[in-house]
Amino acid sequence: MVAKIENKKVNIRRQAILNLTLLLAIIVFLNVISGFWFARFDLTSDKRFTLSKESKQLVANLKDVVFVKVYLEGDFAPGFMRLRNSTQEMLDELRAYSKGKLEYEFIDPSANPDEKERNKLYAQLYQKGIQPSTLEERTKEGLNRKYIWPGALVSYSNQEMGVQLLKDQLGAPPEVMLNNSIQNIEYELCNAIRKVTNPLRPLVGFVYGHGELNELQTTDILKTLQASYDVKRVRIDSTLGILRDFKAIVIAKPDSAFNNKDKFIIDQFIMNGGKVIWLLDPMSVTMDSIRSSGNTMALARDLNLDDMLFRYGARVNYDLIQDLSCSMIPVVTGFIGNQPKQELKPWYFYPVFTPMSTHPIVNNLNSIKGQFVSSIDLIGANDVKSTILLSSSRYSKLSTAPARVSLGVMEFKPDPKMFPLRDIPMAVLLEGKFTSAFKNRIASKEITNNKDIGFKESGVQNQMIVISDGDIIANDTAKGNAMPLGYDRFTRNTFGNKSFFQNCIDFLCDDSNLMQVRNKVFKLRLIDPNVMEKDNQVLKILNAGVPVLLIVFFGVVKTYTRRKKYNR
Repeated sequence: MVAKIENKKVNIRRQAILNLTLLLAIIVFLNVISGFWFARFDLTSDKRFTLSKESKQLVANLKDVVFVKVYLEGDFAPGFMRLRNSTQEMLDELRAYSKGKLEYEFIDPSANPDEKERNKLYAQLYQKGIQPSTLEERTKEGLNRKYIWPGALVSYSNQEMGVQLLKDQLGAPPEVMLNNSIQNIEYELCNAIRKVTNPLRPLVGFVYGHGELNELQTTDILKTLQASYDVKRVRIDSTLGILRDFKAIVIAKPDSAFNNKDKFIIDQFIMNGGKVIWLLDPMSVTMDSIRSSGNTMALARDLNLDDMLFRYGARVNYDLIQDLSCSMIPVVTGFIGNQPKQELKPWYFYPVFTPMSTHPIVNNLNSIKGQFVSSIDLIGANDVKSTILLSSSRYSKLSTAPARVSLGVMEFKPDPKMFPLRDIPMAVLLEGKFTSAFKNRIASKEITNNKDIGFKESGVQNQMIVISDGDIIANDTAKGNAMPLGYDRFTRNTFGNKSFFQNCIDFLCDDSNLMQVRNKVFKLRLIDPNVMEKDNQVLKILNAGVPVLLIVFFGVVKTYTRRKKYNR
């Protein structure tokens, strides 16, 4: 009997040693295999931890180390902690595919006790395009205001670029704004990595010579684009080949007609794959003329571009959009003594466009402010796909040329019934093989057969963007200095004009298709506040009691099974 017990113990010991040896062998085998084969598994329903193939390819092809400094460290509110943790998780994912070529560090910009050094760092972050957020905390001493810098600096070689991780959205709840920011972390980081590691910077031209926006009016957008592109002002002046080296050109608010030679050069630039962003004001009207007399007439402006745009698939109409969703301007409502009394009132001719499209150019973008905007018709040209990027709200109307524009419209309470139109397009993306506006219009064979000219009747696969507002990229000025693009000095809101236009340029000039990453959607699973208020105590009891009861239950089951096993 004793011998049987001893043999049984020996067998149990041998089996345990065998199991341990087998487990160690499996672990060693898996480690060896992992050195040759890499895989990650994402079990979330919205695949929030799955990188796009464009992002994987980008970081896998890094030739040197990219270093990311993230300024999201410290004692934060839960929302900022979630943004911080999501950023770290994304960086871990990118580093896993980068073969050791991506490193990062989290920094608390407020940790330095030296106030001068701290303010110096704040200024550097602001100059790199990172905007601070303010947190207010109540302490025994009173209200403590703390600055948070939800951004990062991406460095490669001698290149450095700022990334704003927290994206503002006017009117959006904090939870939605935070969720949208987390959705865009992959794109924001990868886009910055692409730009700092790309030795070939695309050349973008701002056309002038037809009364376009001047350098002061475009100071902020030019400064923003120059971080990623080589930007030049270019005068066509009937010069063949003047646009040959440009990846894209911007035609921003011309006020005089284009001659046929300049049109021909732009047309052939498009036929050869050149990108164009048209920012056109077909109506001539300014706030200066309105303020001087209280009203004015908006007249049609002939730019001699209608035939070109029509052939490409769009028509910018001679009208003005009035929208109940609009920005505000100060108007004199009375006098206190000799001093005029001013109030902010909605100005329907300055519509505010909230992007509803899921296209990567405008997906989750902040609202965009317009000034004297016209409507756009889509013609439906052959081989051209049209995508509406921005459109009016559900309460809008049109005033056709000649249109009377008066400050008097603000004296009355708006009636939604007087704004019967909705979703009027004002920014469209055209994609496809465009047909030349000069097809069947050139009779001379000397031009069509001239190899130096290289005339093409139809183009390669291409894209262009048509926007019926030239002021959408014009920054305000104060005392001869440029203000940030999108900043409204009256309401002190910052609109998404800069991000919108930067996305337009990135989409047209990016051949890596990285912009598609902005289509990623994370489902926001919020707790119903009504349920929380109604069943608050019940939920608290369940949250506290159920885990304890589960532990007790499994403990009882484990004890019972052990007793039953060994009592045998």
